[in-house]
Amino acid sequence: MKINEAISKKILCILKEKDITLNKLATTCCLTQSTVDSLINGKSKNPKLLTIVRICDGLNITLKDFFNDEVFNNIDRED
Repeated sequence: MKINEAISKKILCILKEKDITLNKLATTCCLTQSTVDSLINGKSKNPKLLTIVRICDGLNITLKDFFNDEVFNNIDRED
């Protein structure tokens, strides 16, 4: 799995757990709707760490909590 796919899956999982819409996430994290859509739809091939930090802040989780998931265990490395 590629990193952008893993990030998308993790975000969607958290949104489902917290019953938050993509629009609400964008608003809460001070991100544009298009940025969030790009992350979820895989258009963003190399998401910036700052974007992930903003999402974590908006969801009240740490980066450690975000990346501490089996979905990140077998990332395809794109060199």
